[in-house]
Amino acid sequence: MKQRAFSFWERFTQSGAFLPCAGLLAGLFAGVVAALYRLCLSFASDALGHVLSLMEGSVPLTLLWFGALAVLALLVSLLLRFEPLIGGSGIPQMESEAHGELDSRWLRVLVCKFAGGFLCLLGGLSLGREGPSIQLGAMAGKGLSRLLRRPKDDERMLLSCGASAGLAAAFHAPAAGVLFCLEEVHHRFTPRLLIPLLTAVLSADLVSMQVFGVEPVFRFAPRADFPPALYLLILLLGLLLGVLGAVYNTATMHAVRLLQYKSRMPVFVRVLLPFLAAGVLALCAPALLGSGHELVEESAAGDFVLRTLVLLLLGKFLFSLLSFSSGAPGGIFFPLLVLGALIGCSFGLVAVQLFGLDSSFVAAFLLLGMAGNFAAIVRAPFTGAVLLFEMTGSPQCLLPLLAVSLVASVTAGALRVPPIYDSLREESARHRAAAER
Repeated sequence: MKQRAFSFWERFTQSGAFLPCAGLLAGLFAGVVAALYRLCLSFASDALGHVLSLMEGSVPLTLLWFGALAVLALLVSLLLRFEPLIGGSGIPQMESEAHGELDSRWLRVLVCKFAGGFLCLLGGLSLGREGPSIQLGAMAGKGLSRLLRRPKDDERMLLSCGASAGLAAAFHAPAAGVLFCLEEVHHRFTPRLLIPLLTAVLSADLVSMQVFGVEPVFRFAPRADFPPALYLLILLLGLLLGVLGAVYNTATMHAVRLLQYKSRMPVFVRVLLPFLAAGVLALCAPALLGSGHELVEESAAGDFVLRTLVLLLLGKFLFSLLSFSSGAPGGIFFPLLVLGALIGCSFGLVAVQLFGLDSSFVAAFLLLGMAGNFAAIVRAPFTGAVLLFEMTGSPQCLLPLLAVSLVASVTAGALRVPPIYDSLREESARHRAAAER
């Protein structure tokens, strides 16, 4: 009987049905992990809001919170010392694994990344859940491969399935999850890769829907009836986002090299900096804390004037830069969307004032700003366009989203500034190689 069962398993693993079925399991595993992570971060955000309300007008509670932030920084630094691969968004590490350049301990990375990301968001750092969700999903896929004792090729496939599933569950965006792995990670398209990715994102999105429902991430409804003449403004916005995306990538890499490699700061001191900054911002600009979801919704609702938007943009950029370059566990994925939203909203307000457009177009330019900024920084225009239409439930906006994403991506590429995740991956690989010598 055992011999027959073993023979059946061998035939099944060598058949064309195995990888789609394994991708389905990897998606379920990654979807559960990503959903739990999202729930924990939601709790962290609520807890932070409660703390901020208690701090108002209370000097003792404010001092106590600064002490708590120091403790959070200490815990995060201990996690980073125990498992250095949890630092940053986790996407460069996942890409290195997918290309066979890295072999991490999947369970240790999963547990430490989960805990580290939760602690950082509890402290109010300007980091996103999406990069960590991708790394957590990838580690879930790798863990499934190890449990099934699969060879390296299958392991990398299931790792990619888990990464796609993590993005799908984090954003309720299954199509963007598939496109991200095809466009950003593998840079190629094959049926052998596509079908397991599809089964993975579908099962992960099913898990996400059971927990969070079917509502899109953003609840505003942007106007989509762009007349042909307005595509000239979309072209200008794409050019602007391409230039600013190149500036963002350059500034981020300079800050990462300075804080993580050149300064030789102890890990605790380096991580403590953004936590202390979060404490100061809690007193003077609490809107800049956290990933920035509420900032996008408030901007789309027209709650800010142009001057306020520009100040929020500068503050969010600097705080996100400090949070990420410290090496704390957390991503730039959502913060860069927030920056794009603020740029797009500012651009829309200027367009309304200069050209007499209806103010309802401002939310549409905000949406275009998010897609274009993502495309310029990550250099994945199709993923950016599809991601934003899934996040808003606005498929009618797909054409202008594709237009602004392509222009922004081409502009940033023409400036010869590499995509952010490629730069981070190369920098990390260079320092790993130097440490091994």
